[in-house]
Amino acid sequence: MKTKQTLRLIFAVIVIASAVASACGIFMEAGNGPYQYTSIRGQEITISGKGLYQHMSADVAIQGIAQDYLTLFLAIPLLIIFGFLNNNSLKLKVFLAGLTAYFLVTYFFYLCMGMYNECFLLYVIIAGTSFFGFIMQIQELQKTNTNTWFGNKRPAFAGWFLIANAILIGAMWLSVVLPPMMDGSLYPVSLEHYTTLIVQGLDLAILLPASMVSGVLFLQRKSSGYLFTPVYLVFLSFMMLALTAKITGMGLQGVNIVPAVYIIPVTTLLALAGGWMCLRRIKGGK
Repeated sequence: MKTKQTLRLIFAVIVIASAVASACGIFMEAGNGPYQYTSIRGQEITISGKGLYQHMSADVAIQGIAQDYLTLFLAIPLLIIFGFLNNNSLKLKVFLAGLTAYFLVTYFFYLCMGMYNECFLLYVIIAGTSFFGFIMQIQELQKTNTNTWFGNKRPAFAGWFLIANAILIGAMWLSVVLPPMMDGSLYPVSLEHYTTLIVQGLDLAILLPASMVSGVLFLQRKSSGYLFTPVYLVFLSFMMLALTAKITGMGLQGVNIVPAVYIIPVTTLLALAGGWMCLRRIKGGK
């Protein structure tokens, strides 16, 4: 089976499975509503008590539903529209790789952090297919001469932004983790009733170093930087849009979202700008 046909099959599986999973997150109504729960560490947690995420804390459940809306009504339609085009545009291939990375990271988080629910096997399917789909797309992009992608019009802003993103987000997560370690309390308040800090851990271990390295290599005009920076920026744009949706959902529920309501949208716009600059300047086609 040709790579293009294999990828279309992978895209079809991602579309169907994520459509079902995100629709379940939005529309399921099972459960009796919020209740208080004392965690193993003695912390009082408000549990959602309703829907697919009924066993998750109320604020995290809101975030999951908000991201489901973005996945169902933006990410999936874009994957349908562009994933099945008979088009060998290099820009399109870069965009699809970044979009696939969004599904990979999103459902890997759901698989690891989401309390066990009816969609567990769907999370497994989406995470697995998007992982292999992403690897295949990167392999295809590596067959091109990445050194010629930008010519003399490399948007340096993209590299600097990825470096700044890694430093600032890393500092934010360390401000959550380090103070309890230093004062002896050990457990951050945001840990709630979960076993560990999945998002912070994977960001600090993998995603933020990838952002930093991609940005540095891009500024150094390395071929790997030219490859991964635009892909990462497309991925980051979708993740930041999801984060914007999350804080919007929390705000609508009366949760205090200051200063995130100012910081997150600005960061989202910067990620979108960097991604657009890169895609616009990439040379190469059929």
